Amino acid sequence: MSQDLWLQNYDAACRLAQEIAENIHERNRQQRTGGNPAKLNMTLRASLQKLKQNIAQLRETLNQTSAQRRIMQAEANRRQTLVDDLATRETRLNASFKGDLSEAEPSRSSLMTGGSGSGPAGNPWLVNESEETRGLSFGEIKHHQQQIIEAQDAGLDALAAVISRQKQMGQEIGNELEEQNEIIDDLAQLVDKTDSRIKNETHRVKLLDTKSASCGMQLVIVLLLIAIIVVAVW
Repeated sequence: MSQDLWLQNYDAACRLAQEIAENIHERNRQQRTGGNPAKLNMTLRASLQKLKQNIAQLRETLNQTSAQRRIMQAEANRRQTLVDDLATRETRLNASFKGDLSEAEPSRSSLMTGGSGSGPAGNPWLVNESEETRGLSFGEIKHHQQQIIEAQDAGLDALAAVISRQKQMGQEIGNELEEQNEIIDDLAQLVDKTDSRIKNETHRVKLLDTKSASCGMQLVIVLLLIAIIVVAVW
């Protein structure tokens, strides 16, 4: 599955944050060595404004995507965490640019780790670094995160295949039920017609029985009259 547009924009925002951090380090270096960082300051102001806008756009797009249920809730929560972390980085970068951090930041390692400069300079943006990524370079951490995303995408693909199969089975069951209902309707009509015919035939049989009984009585009377006449003659 190819990476979607939101993740591409998030990666671009992370790269911009990385670029801002490097420019702040270079600006600080120039200030310490007596250089003129005016051009870098202008670039940093524009970059920080762009980063802020990118984060706002990421939030808005994520909210729309989540509301439309175009991604699963777990993925929406994961992306929300990514945006929150990126917003924290943006706040720290602004503070670094304005010189408002409580800790002094005399070196690149201090700026990148977001702390006092002690310890290995691993992932430049994780506030609480996990054991899995501790000691890895930025590129290695990004590759690790990409592998996690690909594994999640594979899981989503498998889940989508299962859901698609279940949907197909549901449609097939629905079609089968429609066919069975049509057969039942035909049988019900046939039963109704047969029942009507049976009632008609029963009525006819009763009429024939009544007529037969009447004719038999008339025959008995005629025979009795003949017998009386014969006796009288004799």
